[in-house]
Amino acid sequence: MNPLVASDTPRHAATALSVNVNKVAQLRNTRHLGIPSVQRAATLCLQAGCQGITVHPRPDERHIRAHDVHDLAALLKDWPQAEYNIEGNPFQNLMAFIRAVKPHQATFVPDSEDQFTSDHGWNLAVDGERLQPLIDECHDLGVRVSLFMDAEPAQMALVRAVGADRIELYTEPYAAAWGREGQGLQLARFAAASAAAQAAGLAVNAGHDLNRDNLTDFLRGVPGVSEVSIGHALIGDALEFGLPETVRRYLACIAEAQPRP
Repeated sequence: MNPLVASDTPRHAATALSVNVNKVAQLRNTRHLGIPSVQRAATLCLQAGCQGITVHPRPDERHIRAHDVHDLAALLKDWPQAEYNIEGNPFQNLMAFIRAVKPHQATFVPDSEDQFTSDHGWNLAVDGERLQPLIDECHDLGVRVSLFMDAEPAQMALVRAVGADRIELYTEPYAAAWGREGQGLQLARFAAASAAAQAAGLAVNAGHDLNRDNLTDFLRGVPGVSEVSIGHALIGDALEFGLPETVRRYLACIAEAQPRP
């Protein structure tokens, strides 16, 4: 059994950075040359110090493809300290990957098959009953489960009731408000949701539109975040700074948010 299911203690005192490599695959898929290499990109990120790799293989394979999921699983065997996180809708294609690869973490996301990008969390009053047996199956496979959730404190007890281990807060509303009048209100919403999740015994992840500008403020305002998953902004920054330097800059943003001794 994966020890992360039995004990959800974070591997790192600071918030862990998991790099989503979907956009590397999306660029590669525009030609038939195999470049840029998703495996090479993941290797560079890991060498630069990130603590995990995330993929979201959608049914249309517009970015991550089935072979990428398996290739990265093989790669990460050489990085035992790193986490493999596979995201997706468990009612579509996700569970086949979970059964085959048994990643450290499965993040359940309520996307439709043709959805442009993730834009909302689960409504557990509607979906909780049918999610529970899939969560149980993941646990039987030794896989930790995180549910993609909006910043709604009242939902957190329901997350625990269906057996999930973590939530991933959908952070686009915060990112849209950052640097504007509504930033403080959004931070308060996310802090309340995070506190409710932790009070229910859940660990807290976060992701969607986090970037070098808004990440430190988010982590300062929302204490106790175990992991952030960042893809689009990080890969965009890498066009300017290169992947290793970009990862180091995101790690510096995380470090800046940590309380001073």
